[in-house]
Amino acid sequence: MFIHCKAAVADGLGNFNIEEIEIQEPDDDEVIVKMKAAGLCHTDFDSLSWGKPIVMGHEGAGIVHKTGKDVTGVAAGDHVIMNWATPCGHCFQCLEGNEHICEINSPVVAGGNGYTPGHAHLAGTTWNGQPIERSFNLGTLSEYVLVKALAVVKNPSASMSFPAASIISCGVMTGYGSVVNAAKVKPGSSVAVLGTGGVGLNVIQGAKVAGASVIIAVDVNPQRLEAAVAFGATHTILADREDKGLMRAAKRVKALCNGRGADYAFECTAIPELGAAPLAMVRNAGTAVQVSGIEQEITIDMNLFEWDKIYINPLYGKCRPQIDFPQIVAHYENGAMLLEEMVTRTYPLSGLGQAFDDLLNGRNAKGVIVFE
Repeated sequence: MFIHCKAAVADGLGNFNIEEIEIQEPDDDEVIVKMKAAGLCHTDFDSLSWGKPIVMGHEGAGIVHKTGKDVTGVAAGDHVIMNWATPCGHCFQCLEGNEHICEINSPVVAGGNGYTPGHAHLAGTTWNGQPIERSFNLGTLSEYVLVKALAVVKNPSASMSFPAASIISCGVMTGYGSVVNAAKVKPGSSVAVLGTGGVGLNVIQGAKVAGASVIIAVDVNPQRLEAAVAFGATHTILADREDKGLMRAAKRVKALCNGRGADYAFECTAIPELGAAPLAMVRNAGTAVQVSGIEQEITIDMNLFEWDKIYINPLYGKCRPQIDFPQIVAHYENGAMLLEEMVTRTYPLSGLGQAFDDLLNGRNAKGVIVFE
């Protein structure tokens, strides 16, 4: 029996409509989730132009509606958080502990350009009688989703709202994991964060959880810098849009870090021209982290690497969903991470256009679609 429900469907040419789709019965290793909230990020807007119809959305939280007969980790009625980088558990990368770049299920890794059709699961979801792909094999901007059981993580919190849970799926995990899993920030260290939108705020929170003693937020928006302080920044630098490569801001970072530079610097702007900026802000033998997923070709002055600096480009905070999501929830419950406060505004599915407008104009830390 099919479930008929409303979903945001992109046409691949830059547009979307709210359409009726059909969800079939789950296979043995699948679950149907009734979506309660879906976070938004720039990737969702980009998916409008992926060249094919697609059910949109890759962040989300909801309630398990039905499970396949082999599913044991969750049951109907469980509150779950979605995970867009679904591990298979047995490929080379999964066995190496790199579940976020699974060679079998990852819709990102093989193509390296946001979404890979060859890794899409077409079965189970139809639109106008034809199979339709789901963004990152999830498609969370839908009243119901059919996904692999490995794509959901049971939420152990009884108090967390669905909007707060939904943003863990990508933005929170990416920022937090870049600090804790990828850079492995040490207690007492200094951290510079370039860009304090949703991901940057979670880098700040991750640095706070990791015990960094100096957390410097850098942004061109004074309102965002105010938010950065609320989320854990110890210092702020209001950057100048005309500051090429943020070199003047880098001098101010160094002045706050004994003249050497920060131990770690994280780029969270998604501006290609700033891809090398964290290298200018770290000390010799410091670590620069490119968090925002810049994929364009950029030019880097190799003098910025002097001396012994490390530059890393982690995906999705090196997410290990069954380990990291419960850790984030625990940090939320003990007050170490703010999630409810990060949700600036919620919208119904019919308000997705306004939500995208607010996203593109930087009005929200995180906007979230909520379902009845």
